[in-house]
Amino acid sequence: MTIYDLPVKTIAGRETTLAEYRGQVLLIVNVASKCGFTPQYKGLQALYEKYRERGFTVLGFPCNQFAGQEPGTSEEIAQFCEINFGVTFPLFEKITVNGKKAHPLYAYLKEQAPGLLGSTAIKWNFTKFLVDRQGNVLKRFAPAEPPESLEQEIEKVL
Repeated sequence: MTIYDLPVKTIAGRETTLAEYRGQVLLIVNVASKCGFTPQYKGLQALYEKYRERGFTVLGFPCNQFAGQEPGTSEEIAQFCEINFGVTFPLFEKITVNGKKAHPLYAYLKEQAPGLLGSTAIKWNFTKFLVDRQGNVLKRFAPAEPPESLEQEIEKVL
């Protein structure tokens, strides 16, 4: 199984897989609307705009698993992101990233790129995973790492 085989649902509820992003460099992020890191949406959108013509995409996966910081419906989340941060990169339905009910995508990402000291748990919202054009998970970035600090890593993979 590869990252491209994993089922996901768009924020509009359409069932799909990540196969439609095959051949692109991906930054996969668990996001939330009421988090101290929520302003990172602006930086994520800036990265998307700067590099999308070169085959780069940000994929946002809302998650309410950390202090209830993403309580909204899919429609509310989409509106919040568009109105407040001008988000145009793809968003998906709200998922769980830790525990027995963790979404298969996040189970895969955590296995491929463990965190500090080999931990597989996602520590908080806005944990970021960089994936190359072949679907290899290259690196995990901590929530506190601002999107703009990832440009050098993204440039290397593009």
